[in-house]
Amino acid sequence: MTTEEPLEIRVGVDGAQHSLAVTMRTPGHDFELAAGFLFSEGVIAGRKVIDRIRYCADPQNYNVVTVDLVAGTTFDPARFSRHVYTTSSCGVCGKASLELVRASLPPAAARRPVAPPPAEFLCALPAKLREAQPVFARTGGLHAAALFNGDGKLLLLREDVGRHNAVDKLVGARLLGDKLPAADTILLVSGRASFELVQKAVMAGIPVFAAIGAPSSLAVDLAREFGVTLVGFLREGRYNIYAGG
Repeated sequence: MTTEEPLEIRVGVDGAQHSLAVTMRTPGHDFELAAGFLFSEGVIAGRKVIDRIRYCADPQNYNVVTVDLVAGTTFDPARFSRHVYTTSSCGVCGKASLELVRASLPPAAARRPVAPPPAEFLCALPAKLREAQPVFARTGGLHAAALFNGDGKLLLLREDVGRHNAVDKLVGARLLGDKLPAADTILLVSGRASFELVQKAVMAGIPVFAAIGAPSSLAVDLAREFGVTLVGFLREGRYNIYAGG
């Protein structure tokens, strides 16, 4: 059985705390999840503005994480406030507005999409993903997101009941390790490719996004706009290229 619990993400700056979101997630790698969420939402610009990340201490509460920012960091809680309960599968519906989504993205510079990897390379990735999913093997109830390098080596994998949470954990891990942008990686997700997931790939500088499931029309539009090579239905030895082909 898959564990699902709420996580409240707060931002602390100059002595004040602001609650930004509550999401349903699988416990584990919570600090990565919080950092990745704030970065992919455009709340923070990078690792340097993070002073520390901590659980709520009084009383000890492992379902509340506070990301304390460096003193003097510019933060407008009114702009980023969501103050909503978001489900583990929430996408654009959890945004304050579609305009805020696009405002958080980097400028659509002249970044040309990279060529899709060879077919044999791509078709081998799902099996590697499945082999590295220990919790999924026991429960069958988790999504996974994984980063591979250009040689097909698995660099990092995270599982979560929410697709966007799994990607946030990956992005957060790279952010906290000062490894963004992830320009030399390929992102593979176990489900479909939504607008929000492509947004997170854009924010993290990931050039190739592959999904086991289908992409949405907004995901395709965003990938084409920002030069992301988007692959969908990557399974059973076949796939479709929707952007960058």
